[in-house]
Amino acid sequence: MAIGVFGGTFNPVHTGHLRVAEEIREDFRLEEVYFIPSHVPPHKDAGIAGPSGERMRMLRAAVRGNAFFKVSDLEIKRGGISYTLDTLKKLERRFDEIYFIIGADAFKQIDTWYHYEELFYHTGFIVMTRPASQADDIPGMLPDAVRRKLTVLQEDVCRHESGKKIYLCPVTKIDISSTKIRNLLKDNRSIRYLVPPAVEKIIIERGLYRS
Repeated sequence: MAIGVFGGTFNPVHTGHLRVAEEIREDFRLEEVYFIPSHVPPHKDAGIAGPSGERMRMLRAAVRGNAFFKVSDLEIKRGGISYTLDTLKKLERRFDEIYFIIGADAFKQIDTWYHYEELFYHTGFIVMTRPASQADDIPGMLPDAVRRKLTVLQEDVCRHESGKKIYLCPVTKIDISSTKIRNLLKDNRSIRYLVPPAVEKIIIERGLYRS
C-alpha cells in the first residue's frame, strides 16, 4: 500500500490543504493520505500549534466524507517535539510505501530538520511546486550530503541511493494560509469559503482564534 503523509500544525486546516492533498492523491494513485498534526512543531514557536484537541476535531470534520483521507494523532499521542523521523519509523511498520508531502520552500530547508539525511531512507518525497513558478531542480534544492546520493531519472524525478524517489509535483496555487485565517478571525472578519463549512462551524461555536 502506498500512502501520502501530510504533516503540519493545521491550525486551522483549510481548503488549500485539502485541495493539494486531493490532487497529489489522484496524480500518484495513493491509497490514502494521512494528515498528521504535530504536537510541538520543531521549527515554530511552541504556542503556534494551538490546542491539539481542537486541531484534531477540525481535521476530522474537514476530511469527513472523503474515504481516501485519514487523520492520525500519532504525534500528538507521542507528545514532546514532533520529529518527522520518529513518525516515519512508526509508519513504515504498517505501510509498504510512504511519500512525505512537503512544500518546495520547506524542502529547500530540509537540512534544518532532525537527522535530515536519515529521512531519505524511510520515505519518498512529493514536493509541491506552483505551476507558474520558476522550475525547481531537485538536486539544487538539497545539501551536498544528500545531493551526491541522488540519481536524476527525469527532470522532475530523482532516486536516492536508498531506492526512495523524490518527485516534483505542480499543484493548484491557492492563496490561503492558517495565519491569514487566524488574523481574519481576530479582526472579526469572515472566513467563509477559506475553510470547509464544518471547520467554520467548530471555530465559530467554540470561539477559536478570537483573542
